[in-house]
Order: sequence, then C-alpha cells, then structure tokens
Amino acid sequence: MKIIVNPTMKAVKSILGGLCLCAAISSCAPSAQKEVGAEAQAPSKSEVVIENIMTRRSIRQYKPQAVNRDTMQVILNCGINAPNGQNKQSWEIRVVDNPEYINGLTEVYKKANPKVAEDPSFKNMFRNAPTVVFIARDTKYNMSQIDCGLLGGNMVLSAWSMGIGSCCLGGPVRFMLTDKEAAPYLEKLGFSEGYELLYCIAFGYPDETPAAKPRNAEKVRFID
Repeated sequence: MKIIVNPTMKAVKSILGGLCLCAAISSCAPSAQKEVGAEAQAPSKSEVVIENIMTRRSIRQYKPQAVNRDTMQVILNCGINAPNGQNKQSWEIRVVDNPEYINGLTEVYKKANPKVAEDPSFKNMFRNAPTVVFIARDTKYNMSQIDCGLLGGNMVLSAWSMGIGSCCLGGPVRFMLTDKEAAPYLEKLGFSEGYELLYCIAFGYPDETPAAKPRNAEKVRFID
C-alpha cells in the first residue's frame, strides 16, 4: 500500500519544524540567558526583609498628605500580629488622623512651650505628621511594655516597606500625662480602665532622607 503525502502538509511540517528549531535556538540566545539570570538573581525573602530593616530611618519631617485608612489598617494588622506574652495582647491602640484633634492639642502644647512656635517649620507637636498612633499598656501585666514595643516595631517596619515614614515619640505623651489642659485630649482617646498611655508613633510620607546614624557594635557579644 502506497502512502501519498500531500505537498501542502509537507510544507506545514517544514514550517513547524523550523519554528521549533528557532525557538530552541532563541532560548539559548544571550538575551534569553540574561533574562533567566535576572530571575535567578532576584532577592530572596530574607534579603528583602533585611534590606527593609537596615534602610528604615526615623522621619521627623513629613509631607502634608495624610496616610489613607486602608493603608493604616494594614500597618495596624501587622502591629497586632507581633509576638506578645501569653497572647495577653496587653496593649490598646488609638489612631488619630483628625487635624482638629492634632492641631488643638498642639495649641495647648504651644501655650506651655511658646518657643516651639518660633520655628517656622513647626506645624504640630508630632513632628508635623498627619497621622498619630497612640499605644497604651495594660498596667496589670508587668511585661506589657515589651508587648507594646514589639507591636510598634512591626508597625514602623511594615510602614517603611510601603514608603511611609514613622517616628516613635515619648515627649508628646509625657506632656499629655502631666499637663492639665491636655487632659481632655488624653481622655478623648478612651483607653480602658487599667491602661496607661506609653508612647505614640507619628506616621506620614517622608519629606526628608536622613542618613543612618552609627551603631555601637561593641555592645553586642557572643557568650561562650
């Protein structure tokens, strides 16, 4: 029995064979190898995390643009998922992005510290940040300060990974805890009974690029 091959089918097979050959050759071309190499050199998860930690800076000058609440919610979720003793979650968080609250409290602060207003760049007592997170600790748990610190660490690092700056602040909290005229603002935060305001964190889009400050590596030792 003789098999007759259609000339057209011969041509199609020839073309397909040529395409396959071209594909095989192109996969070995320098440009293709370069792309594969680039993928192979993509940073690992650990490298990305370490880079984020090592480049993070405390920001003390912010753009006026507020951080939207959806983004802040991601930051807060990262915070509350930090390690904490016995899962006591011995913190409470209050987020303030209301200019009336921030500016009103700042006026009280300026009244008690009139010299700060002499600085033309001064806008508010939270390093001019448009969003402030207040963190309180459970006074009934003697390790709650650690829980609050871990909470804040997660927040500032997650914020930095999204291009949002931050700065942990103690001065404004000391003022709120000691100045009588600031008492209504502290009360408005509505922390539960037994909780004490510990510190706050300013959040916003950076308006500066500070250089890293030196760290004393001699304070770190391995003990044999």
